[in-house]
Parts: sequence; structure tokens; C-alpha cells
Amino acid sequence: MWWKGLMRKRRFSMLGVEERNEEWHILISPAGALAGILALIFLIFAIVLLLVAYTPVVEFLPGFKSSAARSHESLMESVMRLDSIERRMNEMLVYNDNISLIMNGKTPAVRTTIASDSIHRAKALVLPSLEDSLLRAQMEGNGEYGLHTTERSNSSIRENMEMVVPIEGLITSRFNLREGAYGIRMASAAMAQVTTITDGTIISAGWTPDNSHIVHIQHPNGLISVYKNLSQTLVTKGQVVKSGEVIGYSAEAPASDGSNNFELELWNGGKAVDPEGYIVF
Repeated sequence: MWWKGLMRKRRFSMLGVEERNEEWHILISPAGALAGILALIFLIFAIVLLLVAYTPVVEFLPGFKSSAARSHESLMESVMRLDSIERRMNEMLVYNDNISLIMNGKTPAVRTTIASDSIHRAKALVLPSLEDSLLRAQMEGNGEYGLHTTERSNSSIRENMEMVVPIEGLITSRFNLREGAYGIRMASAAMAQVTTITDGTIISAGWTPDNSHIVHIQHPNGLISVYKNLSQTLVTKGQVVKSGEVIGYSAEAPASDGSNNFELELWNGGKAVDPEGYIVF
């Protein structure tokens, strides 16, 4: 029978080159050789399985992400989605409240950011701004829009600009001149779209070792916006852009220390100003 041939042992010998005498031999059957090969494969598989299950060696493999890393990324994406939904709901609620107040002849309300949290919002009465005070003085006096005189002056009032949030994300670092923070940093999803805050003209778009791709935009009234830590830019110098137009994308893989988070700076008259004073995040 053919299976008896598999069980029959064979002699494998090692002979010396010069003496031609036998130095080593082994008796083994084809079935035994096959069993030994299978046992070796099983042993290698068991060793690899133990290394993957009980050691961090698998984390050094390129392209592999541990379950903890995948869970962390999924959690961050869920948090940002919830933050975006909550922000839009708050905007709708404030809008409805303002419509109701206006219809009742009362002062509308605006949202103000609580310093301890970038997600929660509160409502406060609109306080007189510098522009409002200047307008009141001109309306009551001899200004360009004065009601009590026909004389006109050369002074003008800064035009109000409707600004939009440049990227969907969470604020991780706020404006602080004492600490050298000339803008705000925001954590966002990888390769998220970055848009202009309002109409303007590109005055520079390039790359630096410290801030990756960076874009400077000139807006009306001497305002300049700076977009840092972009992975890619879609605009060129001299290009005219509209409010909300995509100009680039955020970092491909956010660093754990937040060093490559998207950064927005606003400069007015050569001085850095707080973006949160111009944009409702």
C-alpha cells in the first residue's frame, strides 16, 4: 500500500569530503518529515502570536494602529461632530431669541465665549462698542453723518464685516500677548478644509520650517489674517478670494502635543488682535 511507503524510514547520512566516512546520520520517514515541518510552522505561528498579544512590537510595524489609537481617533471625531452640532444649535437658538426680542421692541442678545470652555456659550446684552460710540458722536455732533448740521468732515467709520469660522474644530490655545500667543490654535480633523474669514486678496502663500504652509490675506480696513500650519495651499499671491472660500487644508496627522494644530492670527494696524473679538467660534 502507498501509505506503508510513507511510514517506511529512510537513512540520511553526512559523509566527510576527504575520508568519505559517515559523520552523521538520521532515520526518518516521509510522514515523520512532514510532521516535523508542520510542528515547526505551528511553533513559529505560536511565537508570533505571543509577541503580538503580549508585547508592543506590533506598534513598530509601519501603517499599524493599535486599538487604543483607533478608539482615540474615533472619540476625537465624535467630540468634534458633537461640538459642531451644539454650536449650530446654539446659533439657531440665539437667532430665534434675537428675532423674538426685536419683535417685542427689546435689545437683541449676542453670544459670548466662556473663557474656561470653547464649547459652551452664554448670552449677554449688546454693549456699546468703539464704533457705536464714534457713530453716536458723529450723529449728535458735526460729524459726517451729523443730524444738527450740514457740515461734513473727512472722518469715516470702519465698515462692519461678517466673518466666518475658518475651520471646524476645538480651540486649544487662546490669544495671549504676554505669552507670545499672537493668535488662536484649533484642533481639527486631518486634512480639514480651511476657508477665508471674509473677502480679501492673497498677499503671500508659501512654506516655512516652523509653520509649514502659511497664507496671508489682506482684508478691507487694514485687517490682515494669517493661516498657519497648513498641509497644502490652494491659492497664489495676488489672488482675490471670497468669504468662506477654501484656501487649503489642515495637517494630515495632528501631533499629540498640538504643535501642528491650525493657527489663526489677525493683525489690525500692525498690531495683533484677538480673533475671538471678531469671529464667533
